[in-house]
Amino acid sequence: MTENKRNIVDDFVKNPHRALWKLSVPLMFGMAVQTIYSIVDMIFIGRISGDAIAALSFNMPLLFFAIGITFGLGAGVTSVISRFLGAKDKNSADNTAEHAVFMGIIMAVVLSGTGLLLRYSIFEFLGATPDIIPLAVDYFSIITIGFIFNIMNVFFRAILAGEGDTVTPIRYLIIGTILNIILDPIFIFTLNLGVQGAALATILSQFVAMILFINYLFNREKSYIQFRFRQFSFSFSLLMDIFRIGIPASMAMIIMSLGGMVFNRLLILFGSEAVAAFGLTRNLDQIFFLPIISMANGIVTLAGMFYGAGEYKKIRKIWYYSITRGFYIAIFIGIIFYFGAPYIFQIFSSDAEILRISIQYTRLIVFIYPFIVIAMISGRVFQGLGKGLPGLLLTSMRVILISLPFAVIFVVYMEKPVEYIWYSQMLSSISAGIIAFFWLHRKLINTEKAFGRLIM
Repeated sequence: MTENKRNIVDDFVKNPHRALWKLSVPLMFGMAVQTIYSIVDMIFIGRISGDAIAALSFNMPLLFFAIGITFGLGAGVTSVISRFLGAKDKNSADNTAEHAVFMGIIMAVVLSGTGLLLRYSIFEFLGATPDIIPLAVDYFSIITIGFIFNIMNVFFRAILAGEGDTVTPIRYLIIGTILNIILDPIFIFTLNLGVQGAALATILSQFVAMILFINYLFNREKSYIQFRFRQFSFSFSLLMDIFRIGIPASMAMIIMSLGGMVFNRLLILFGSEAVAAFGLTRNLDQIFFLPIISMANGIVTLAGMFYGAGEYKKIRKIWYYSITRGFYIAIFIGIIFYFGAPYIFQIFSSDAEILRISIQYTRLIVFIYPFIVIAMISGRVFQGLGKGLPGLLLTSMRVILISLPFAVIFVVYMEKPVEYIWYSQMLSSISAGIIAFFWLHRKLINTEKAFGRLIM
C-alpha cells in the first residue's frame, strides 16, 4: 500500500475541483474510446443492412436492462467504499469489495440463464418484425453468454472508483475497446458472421478486460483494496447499505430500459427506419453523455468521501461547479450536433428516411442537454450521500409519468407523427432537471444546517 493511496482522501478534500477532473478526465478519455468503438460498430453493422441496424436497436434496451442492474448496484458499492475510506475504515471497505465480487457472479448466472431462456419471446413481445427477429436473436444469444465478463468488469470498476482510482479501469477499457475494433471487421466480414460476429468480438474483448482486472485487483501490492476471501465475513447490514443505494439506482436503470423498449414498439409503427434512426441517434448522444457521465461518476466518489469525512460544505460547492462546467459542454456539443447532423449521419446510412428522422431527433434533443446535465449530476450526488431513492423517483417521474404516457397519447390516440415522441422526451427531461436541482439544493442546505456548517 503506497503513501499516495493512504493520502488520497485528504488530497481530494483539500482540492475538490482538481479532484473532480482527476477522477473524471481518465473516465472521459476511456469512455471516448468506447464511444468511438460504438460508432465504428454501428458503421460496420450499417454496412450489412438497415434491418441489422434495427436488430441492434432492439437489443440496446435489453442490454441496458441487464447492465443497468449491475451499474446500479455498482454505484452502491462505489458509494459505500468511498464513505468507509472517508471515515478511515479500510477493513469495511475491503469487505464491501468482497461482497461485490460474489454479487457479480450470482447476477451473471441469473441474467444469462433468463436471457437465453426467453430470447425469442422477448423480441416478439417488443414488436420486432419477423425479418428482424432472427438477426436480433443472433446478436442477443451470444452477448448473453458473455454477460459474466461485462458484469464482473462493472463491479471491478466500481470497486476501484470507490477508492478514487479511475485510471486503471480506463486502461483496461481502452485495451478491450481497441481489441473489439480490430476483431469486428474480421468476424463480421472476413469470417462472414454478420451480427453474430459483432457480438462475438464484444464478449471476447470483455473477457480480456476481465482477466486484466483480476490480475490487478488480486495483486495486493497494486490495489489499495485487498481481498481476503478465506476470512470473508458476510454482513447483512453492509449488504443492505449497498442495496439501499444500488437497488433504487438499478430500478431507475430498469425503468429507463423498459422505456426504451416501449419507445421501440411505438417507433416500429412508423417502420423499421424509425427504430434504426433512434439507434443511430442514441450512439451520437453518447458523445454528449461521455463527459457528463464521467463527471457524474466522479462526483459519486467525491460526495461519498466528503460526506464520510464530515466535509458537507464542499459537497454543495463541487455540485455547483460540476453543473456549470456541464452546461458549457452541453451548449458546445449541442451547437455542433445541430448544424453537423446532416453530415454526421451520412456516415452511418444512405437511407433517406433514416437520415431524415435522425436529423429531426438530434435538432430537437440538443435543446434539453443542459437539463440532462442537472438531473444526471444531481442524482449521482444523492448516491454519494447514500441516498438512492431520489434518483429512482426522478427517473420514474420522467419515464413513467411524463415521457411514456405523452408518447402513447400523441402517437396512438392522437395519431401524431414521430417527432411527437421526441417532444415527450423533451418535456420529461426538462421537468426532471428542474425538480432535481431544487430537491438536492434543499437536501444539502438542511445537511449543512444540521451539522452547523451552513455556507453564509
